[in-house]
Amino acid sequence: MSLQRMTRKLRRISAGTRRLGLAVSLVVLAIPLSGCGTGALWDKFLAKDDTFVDEPADKLYNEGLYLMNQKKDPKAASKKFEEVDRQHPYSDWARKSLLMSAYAFYNSGDYDSCIGAATRYVTLHPGSSDAAYAQYLIAASHYDQIPDISRDQGRTEKAIAALEEVVRKYPTSEYATSAKAKLEGARDQLAGKEMNVDRYYMDKRDYTAAINRFKTVVTQYQTTRHVEEALALMAYSEVGYLRTTSSSAAIAFSVRA
Repeated sequence: MSLQRMTRKLRRISAGTRRLGLAVSLVVLAIPLSGCGTGALWDKFLAKDDTFVDEPADKLYNEGLYLMNQKKDPKAASKKFEEVDRQHPYSDWARKSLLMSAYAFYNSGDYDSCIGAATRYVTLHPGSSDAAYAQYLIAASHYDQIPDISRDQGRTEKAIAALEEVVRKYPTSEYATSAKAKLEGARDQLAGKEMNVDRYYMDKRDYTAAINRFKTVVTQYQTTRHVEEALALMAYSEVGYLRTTSSSAAIAFSVRA
């Protein structure tokens, strides 16, 4: 066989091998495609991820109202209102939903969440016509957590500060009247705390401390129901103080004599 004929034969063999390799590759590629269905593999790569679809803001808001008013489920309602804020943060519906979520939290007894949502509303929308109500919800949340007079009254002081803010910022609003009534209740609570401590000092016959405490009730909580009792007990403490000092002076004089 001549050299030229051998060269042409080797070229034909090489070309055939390449065609065979291509055919095998196409078969291998076709296997997963046929296993997944026509075009299924490409669909996975090209399909848009639609596992989460935004819902219309008004639809979410109305669902929240339904859960709040009809189903009496403020916890579920608050989640719907929060979803409005999450999906449509810059819409007017988000502003309304933020206030409604605070109201829903308040009704479910989740006072800390109510305070957080209402505070955010006042911060973001201070000029809104509903800002007074948001501030009132903050105050009411503190007020509803006022503890017994035997415990620390830090929450009462926060309630007073928030209620005074309602009266100061929104004096002509409908919430100012209610805030004033709650203020009297909160101040009465602090006066009651002072009276409770006063009685302790009287039992210990520490009349000086008792008198000072009674003076605090009379001067700082003049409109509370405890003033009359504070005046009476202060007079009693003063008599006890005079008797104690007189007895001490008599004893000292007797010792010197």
